[in-house]
Amino acid sequence: MCFYCGCREIPLLRDYIAEHERVTDLGADLTKALRQDDLPTATHLLADIAAKLEDHWRGEEGGLFTAMREEDGYAEYIDKLIEEHRELRDLMATADLATNRDRELIIAAMDELTDHIAKEEDGLFPASLTALTGDQWERAMSAWQRAHGHDARSGQEHVRHGEFG
Repeated sequence: MCFYCGCREIPLLRDYIAEHERVTDLGADLTKALRQDDLPTATHLLADIAAKLEDHWRGEEGGLFTAMREEDGYAEYIDKLIEEHRELRDLMATADLATNRDRELIIAAMDELTDHIAKEEDGLFPASLTALTGDQWERAMSAWQRAHGHDARSGQEHVRHGEFG
């Protein structure tokens, strides 16, 4: 993530970035557990990552991605990001951590997740700063709030006071 464009000052993008950081930290823990053959810990971590990513993806795809698709030139980029979400979701849902093959696939997927996040944080997020209107930002924030169990009214209070976290 760059530190020069101002993304981290936008509450919604700051929240996405925080979610990215949490899931990559969990991914590092998962990789460590898999390399140490600690399957109970790995199984728990994989389930936790999958749950966190489901909420995150629901907010992204229903909000920021939808808004950015309305802008010229972003649909193909966003379609690729969504495809990567689906591939990781499918892998996490079907992986058998008792097999070496699936363990290696999950470890590789955690590395690929870091690359995926860079596409969002270094590409899409900075572009959104200049591409989106106020209405599009509001819709994107509402989608994130719904994905995380916030009602729009209470979420708007957080937006006004900069208290997302």
